[in-house]
Amino acid sequence: MQLDTLLRVAKWEVTKNAGGVDKRTILVMALSLVAMGAVAAIAVSGGTGAGMDDGIYRIGVDESSPYYGVAADDSTFDIREPDPAAVERRQQELLYRGTQLRSVPRTAKERAALTELRDSTAQYNDRTLARDDNQTAAFPVSVTLVYEQQSGSSQLDPRSGDGSGGSDSSDGSGSSTGGSGDGSDTSGTGGSAASGGGDSGTAGGSGANLGAIGARLTGDVQGGTPSDISPPFPFESLVLAFLYIVPMNFVIQAYGSSMLSERLNRRGELLLVTPASRGDIIGGKTLPYLAGAVGVAALITAALRFGNIAPAGSYVAVLAVVPLVVLFLSATFCGAMFARSFKELTFVTVTITVTLTSYAFVPAIFTDVTPIALISPLTLVVLDLTGQSVGLSSFVFSTVPPLLTGLVLFGLGAGLYREEDMFTQRPIPLKVLDALAGGINSRRSALKMSIVLLPLVIVAELAAIAFLFVLDSVSLNVFGTNQSLGIVLVLGVIVIIEELAKSLHVYAGYEHARYERTLRSALGIGALSGLGFFIGEKGLLIARLSDLESLPIGEAALQGATLPAGLPLWVAGLLFMLPLALHTVTAAISSVGASRGRRAYVAALTVAIVIHFAYNFTVVSTLV
Repeated sequence: MQLDTLLRVAKWEVTKNAGGVDKRTILVMALSLVAMGAVAAIAVSGGTGAGMDDGIYRIGVDESSPYYGVAADDSTFDIREPDPAAVERRQQELLYRGTQLRSVPRTAKERAALTELRDSTAQYNDRTLARDDNQTAAFPVSVTLVYEQQSGSSQLDPRSGDGSGGSDSSDGSGSSTGGSGDGSDTSGTGGSAASGGGDSGTAGGSGANLGAIGARLTGDVQGGTPSDISPPFPFESLVLAFLYIVPMNFVIQAYGSSMLSERLNRRGELLLVTPASRGDIIGGKTLPYLAGAVGVAALITAALRFGNIAPAGSYVAVLAVVPLVVLFLSATFCGAMFARSFKELTFVTVTITVTLTSYAFVPAIFTDVTPIALISPLTLVVLDLTGQSVGLSSFVFSTVPPLLTGLVLFGLGAGLYREEDMFTQRPIPLKVLDALAGGINSRRSALKMSIVLLPLVIVAELAAIAFLFVLDSVSLNVFGTNQSLGIVLVLGVIVIIEELAKSLHVYAGYEHARYERTLRSALGIGALSGLGFFIGEKGLLIARLSDLESLPIGEAALQGATLPAGLPLWVAGLLFMLPLALHTVTAAISSVGASRGRRAYVAALTVAIVIHFAYNFTVVSTLV
């Protein structure tokens, strides 16, 4: 690439093209961003206001009843004069005389109103007790939980106290300790502490020093009476992270529109006839959108930090967003090269948005399981916004796979950025084959393509682990052995991904007459593809940076790329050669089928998938 040419193309993109965005579209984008900012600010600040359930339940109660104050403090209730006739007319859900409920709940709404009143009564009593001068008597037990990040599975380690209290600790997840009311503090071993007598205990841990705002963001620290303790859910953190994703959707819409216009309006011919290379053209047209998305991320980070919405925020959050920006833009670039119309591009763009947004958000939900959470770069954003340190290994594990995947997608799309491909109208599946065939020059290209496509495989497999992690606790009897449903499904998904990655480019080579359709050639090409995948598969060792193998589902998913520790040398050598033989044989089977046509390829691919799954399942059942 030549920098001056690249910048010239970028300037032309900004001044002459601008993705076809008019003033009305810009206004809608601005209003959407402002609305998202307002929602995030309200969510984080815990702001109150008129709710959708205000006055939803009508209660008949007079001022002499103890429940009058409860209903008055809860906006959910609409207080009215007690009237039995109103209850019969369904104009009141509840009717109280003193402390006695005079109406029997018969409808679903009346039962819901009674449940809400009970919850409100408990909260009202807690607030009343909190104003008492003798807090030790008001709250004999006070609990503070500090949730620390786990490195793996959480095995319960129950511990009993000395008679004054008891504690339950869960390694890496948190614990609670009950006191006897004498004011002494007892620290739990799992990263939490509790104290009796109204004195809140403290515990060491990364979450303990975040402050009030940090605790609201992540749910790392909870304190109060036992009734106040609830499992943490990082709602506010996800809302803040969502702020970084929303602008990307607007950017890729404009970017995809610009790239497709180059094809449909044949404006791309003007650039193709210039001395500029394809890299200069694609890089120049992408640079303004990349810079714009990263610039917006930097502004959001600064606004969150200096607006006191988040306790921290630095360049780490911005750098963590860069791989996601590259991934979104590269997928949109490929979509624009594949689509035949703006209507088809809309479908492709929506698919990209849903898929990549899910990849970014689903792992971030598991904040208490660090290896899963670190699959998404948004976890780094949340950690940085809450003032927690981000290690180099964690940063590499979260950012390198999506960044490399984005570069691979740009390379595949660039293979179509030429006149014979840009201005042809072919279905999307055939365009995908065209993109794969663009990198095939000889038989050795089968080895190269298997290695090049590995980042796509890694990202897809990590996403599968994150999506299916919740099923890890469900047992399933398979072939007489008890296995986790999550592990079985992950093995199946991974096998399909890997076999497609090894064989699809081979099929594209046959369809574009890059390979000879002979049995000997097919076996050789398949062996090269399997060898290339085996070599590139060692890139999965990046999972060790996040300790993903400490989870059963992660260990099962990565058993083909890594070996258990402590094995004899000859056993390790045998296990090292078996995956090589497996990938070579299954790729050769698919290659032979691909040389015979589409139907034969599908049949051979199915056979390869079955063999691969049987091997993986056997290894997991015997060694893992």
